[in-house]
Amino acid sequence: MTQDFIIYLGKEAVYTILLLSGPLLGTSLLIGLLISIFQATTQIQEQTLTFVPKIIMVFISLIIFGPWMLNLLVAFTTNIISNIPQMMY
Repeated sequence: MTQDFIIYLGKEAVYTILLLSGPLLGTSLLIGLLISIFQATTQIQEQTLTFVPKIIMVFISLIIFGPWMLNLLVAFTTNIISNIPQMMY
């Protein structure tokens, strides 16, 4: 196992993590921003108001993006498993 191969695996792992977390974090960020704007305009200062809509929207985005995320994970895992013979040398 060479240093270049380890760096390649690390780079692919970080890239896969960023791709997997992007849609869920983006959805949570967008909903949080919209609720914060709503709270600022209506002067409602309830801190727990953001949790339930965020959780619901993250679950909905997980249902929408779930198959794509699973395919991405399967492709990454298949890539790692197929490269096991190269790791031995």
